[in-house]
Amino acid sequence: MPRSATPSMVYRWYVIFVLLLAQTFSFLDRMIMGLLVGPIRESFAISDTQYSLLAGLAFSLFYAVMGLPLARIADNYNRRNLITWGIAVWSLMTALCGLAKSFWTLFFARVGVGVGEAALGPAAYSMITDYFPKSMLARALSIYMLGVTLGSGFAYMLGGSVVAYVQTLDTLHLPVVGNMAGWQITFFIVGIPGLLVAWLMRGTVAEPQRMDTGNTSQPIPLKQVLAYIWARRGPYGGHIFGISIFIMVVYALNLWGPTYFIRTFDFSIAEAGWTFGLLMLSAGSAGLLFAGFAADKWLQGGMMDAYVRIILLSMLFMLPCTVALGFVSSVLGGIIAMSMAVFFSAFQGGLSGGILQLMTPNRMRGQIMAVYLLVANLIGLGLGPTVLALATDYVFGADDAIGQAIALCGAVLCPLGALILWSASPSIHREIISQQSSADNITRS
Repeated sequence: MPRSATPSMVYRWYVIFVLLLAQTFSFLDRMIMGLLVGPIRESFAISDTQYSLLAGLAFSLFYAVMGLPLARIADNYNRRNLITWGIAVWSLMTALCGLAKSFWTLFFARVGVGVGEAALGPAAYSMITDYFPKSMLARALSIYMLGVTLGSGFAYMLGGSVVAYVQTLDTLHLPVVGNMAGWQITFFIVGIPGLLVAWLMRGTVAEPQRMDTGNTSQPIPLKQVLAYIWARRGPYGGHIFGISIFIMVVYALNLWGPTYFIRTFDFSIAEAGWTFGLLMLSAGSAGLLFAGFAADKWLQGGMMDAYVRIILLSMLFMLPCTVALGFVSSVLGGIIAMSMAVFFSAFQGGLSGGILQLMTPNRMRGQIMAVYLLVANLIGLGLGPTVLALATDYVFGADDAIGQAIALCGAVLCPLGALILWSASPSIHREIISQQSSADNITRS
């Protein structure tokens, strides 16, 4: 598509499809750790808490920190090219996780996965916002974020099958590489295909024209972006910290969900992978789509803070679902409670970033999105799985108390996140109205 041409709606949805593939492989590579708890813990003789550092902090720390410079590139240069290189890097680093011989070599390989994946979020959100009108933005972002549930679901389903199969094999000896355990082979299987998505992104997706930028095309310094956020610290702080605390529960569920079924109901790795994977694919995808379509409907009806209200509802309804996981005693009860928790946890997937797109000037969207991802991933992904592991290791002191640990985290964190977001919702509403008026004035001029 030429840069000057107006893209057809079919092409716009094709771009969403490619970005969806990228997001799917991003979460496939990210969440495969949720099924490898047992084999990796056995290989390196580590605790749940140490494992949570591999799965959460190692990835999230540099994912969050690198998001800021990469978002600056997204705000001022070609976003398509940035995403292409990001996909290539995280795919190769995922494969390199399969070469890890110790806790620390795997830790640093996971850091590399995080650095690569940091290129996707701010650039993708910015591109989608330029491709779609505001009346369709929630749907577009929610469909893009289906990559979270599809990637996580396929990671657990495919990973469960792969792990179950490779564990039946003897240790493989490869030239140069040496001996490889089954969990190491799994990283190669899920990492290398991502290079095909990088090729597809580079060859078939065009960089869209930036909208609502006024008469300036000069890069905006990070200092100015941070000053903009600080001057509006009520709406931005309430949104960022409210969502971040809530997604501590979301990421804890995503990482420890299969282990919940393994430890509570004696599922095999394959059974847990398929069960939790199907829940992510069905309940998670349904939650994303429902929230996106409902938000667009409410927004078209004049409810400018529709995104915020729907996220608040998801926090309210997720609370009893997570608490129930600590008390159910049957497999069916566990599956029902987990499916409902996954359904409501998915509401924020497309809408949390969408709120920032609606309340932020175009040339700052990538950098402000990166600030949000910095905080959300350090708190949500970096701390969420670890807080749950600490509860299992030190509060309840038993591996099979993982359900109680989930219940405790949900009972504390869901209300806390909702309270912070709710208190900021009036100022978020005003900021969205203000930004919409500014965009309309630029368009008319």
